[in-house]
Amino acid sequence: MKRLFGILILLFATLTSYSQRTAKVYSTYTYYAPETMSVEEAKRNALERAKIQAIADEFGTVVSQSTSTVMTNQNGKTDSHFFATGGSEVKGEWIETIGEPKYDLKFEDHFLVVTCSIKGKAREITQAKIEFIAKPLRNGTTLKYESTEFRNGDDLYLYFRSPVSGYLYVYLLDNTNKISYTLLPYRKSNGNPLKVDANQEYIFFSRALASTYFKNEVDEYQLTSKSHNEVNTLYIIFSNNILPQMQMKKSIQDFPIYSSYEDFINWTTSLKRNYNTSIKEIVILISNL
Repeated sequence: MKRLFGILILLFATLTSYSQRTAKVYSTYTYYAPETMSVEEAKRNALERAKIQAIADEFGTVVSQSTSTVMTNQNGKTDSHFFATGGSEVKGEWIETIGEPKYDLKFEDHFLVVTCSIKGKAREITQAKIEFIAKPLRNGTTLKYESTEFRNGDDLYLYFRSPVSGYLYVYLLDNTNKISYTLLPYRKSNGNPLKVDANQEYIFFSRALASTYFKNEVDEYQLTSKSHNEVNTLYIIFSNNILPQMQMKKSIQDFPIYSSYEDFINWTTSLKRNYNTSIKEIVILISNL
């Protein structure tokens, strides 16, 4: 009986740790982009900030003391006419988008003005997420090569460090062709998740710098683009526990294993709902100039 009582307490603690409030949210955000920024990149920025504003309106923000925020309020509501959300951290996370975002574009005083309206579901964050560091590197394996802007044929590397041990997954979402590529786990790992140690610096996608543990598995990547400017998204997913795999398709020639856009979004949505994961999205631009 004592053992059963202990199991029930543990189960209750586990269930309550995932009992964060979920709500439907809505926001309209106006983003002012310089004329030199592409329309696709401006729309992406407007979309991400509309999500942040929707979460902030529902769950609130925590203001950082290290930097000053430029968010403003008017009549108790967050003003949608601002340039950034620096200096504040929203107390929630985006789970899924309902329907398609709506955009309105115009030029005003040498700015490309993009207004984005979005609906979705968000969840309140009641426990601290793991704050790992992940940085894309262009044509080099040290931090001085950090970049989110690539040219056709550039090498991609990834710097990673976490304060705790766990499992790392990395995906590249091709927003143009609606395909998600698996970068980690490596193709020769038979789908086994990659275990990383706490406070250890890693450079991924480089055979020369790979640890002996997975040196023979390493894939190296070059980014390519057929269009003038292509916007892709790196998804870096970290968890203390092994995550369930989504249904993947076989790789073609030198391409990584891939999945459809819909399958990937459904999978990440499920992770946010059911697992304690930390997900970082990094938008990268690939130019074909």
